[in-house]
Amino acid sequence: MKTINFNTQSMKSKLIVFVLALMLLPMAVTAQKDIFEKYSDNPEVTYVSIQPKMFQMIAKMGINVDDPEAKAYMDMVKSITSFKTITADNAAIGADIAKWVKSRSTALEELMEVKDDGTEVKFYVKEGRDADHVKELLIFVNGMDKVIDSDIEINGKKRRFETVVVSLTGDIDLNEISKLTDKMNISGGEHLEKKNKK
Repeated sequence: MKTINFNTQSMKSKLIVFVLALMLLPMAVTAQKDIFEKYSDNPEVTYVSIQPKMFQMIAKMGINVDDPEAKAYMDMVKSITSFKTITADNAAIGADIAKWVKSRSTALEELMEVKDDGTEVKFYVKEGRDADHVKELLIFVNGMDKVIDSDIEINGKKRRFETVVVSLTGDIDLNEISKLTDKMNISGGEHLEKKNKK
């Protein structure tokens, strides 16, 4: 009868590594905490999160469904599953947002970068079902204070915007997204329209 010898020391080592990995997992998740979640309750930023139901309501407001262009826009708006944005004028928060965008961008493709008069705008996308559609659009704007001289009042508070980050997820048509960014007054969106016209 053949005897099978188990290396108990090796099994113990593997078990310890496995247990340590399980213990460190929550720390890894915390370290990768979403920037929007991190600053959603911070009084020094302006945070906006719009749920899909709201986009469906926006899509139905004053849209002529007989107009093919309007219908395409409406379909794109209805396909959005998440919209989040943060605007900040705090240099430390801006640097933290920039760091998060840089780490997030490794999983995305850079669509375009625009530098103008001290302002930097970057667009990142995650590939969608075809060349015209993306699953995610990330817009990062830095140095907005260089082009906007006056303070903007939000909820009775004066704000100066230096850094803006916008995240859109869904089945996003790049040919229509510039219309949405224009309607929502999202800085940098006009560059998407210029790109699509090329």
